[in-house]
Amino acid sequence: VQLQASGGGLVQAGGPLRLSCAASERTFSRYTMGWFRQAPGKEREFVATISWGGGNTYHADSVKGRFTISRDNAEKMAYLLMNSLKPEDSAVYYCAASTRITPTQAEREYVYWGQGTLVTVSS
Repeated sequence: VQLQASGGGLVQAGGPLRLSCAASERTFSRYTMGWFRQAPGKEREFVATISWGGGNTYHADSVKGRFTISRDNAEKMAYLLMNSLKPEDSAVYYCAASTRITPTQAEREYVYWGQGTLVTVSS
């Protein structure tokens, strides 16, 4: 599975941004999808995950209520809508795919990774 993340950029604090992840695999609907991020000098961390059909989602506490993960299986796309952005949300954001049936925040469960898209939030 090849994943292509896009949508990053420079945004002011408090503003919105939507990240997209395009998948090449026609069986995209059989992958749990996740978003992770890595800020400079920090380890990569979990952001959000969504089940095959999109019915189950889980967001990290740091983004809960501000970020929303979603997917469109017909278009083979996953999204991360980010609202009320904060400077501490600045990072490279990665989309990833897991063969697990249930959503997971465990990085080791994701076998396919996109190249990352940079989000910078100015104060």
